[in-house]
Amino acid sequence: MLVQETIQGKLLAALTPSHLEVINESHMHSVPANSETHFKVVVVADAFATLRKVARQQRVYQILAEELAGPVHALAMHTYSPDEWAARAGAVPASPDCLGGSKKEQGGN
Repeated sequence: MLVQETIQGKLLAALTPSHLEVINESHMHSVPANSETHFKVVVVADAFATLRKVARQQRVYQILAEELAGPVHALAMHTYSPDEWAARAGAVPASPDCLGGSKKEQGGN
């Protein structure tokens, strides 16, 4: 199973979101083609209505602990309650451009 599918399945099962996007942004970074290392998730769930932003992110970290300990190098999270999502009209911040950072780009081996 692809890492992206695993992430999506785990978040769907644990949070029953009303909206979920799992976007593989690996191509925007210094990684080999077809990598699954950098992701952006947008999760809208009733469970987030009573949680602060940090608690929401901690919950996502718990759900995806195996992936974050293994193949996933970076995870951008955008977590909203249904009311917050409606107020945003579905707008999500764009991910920043990769600034490099590989050893090769920094003059290392």
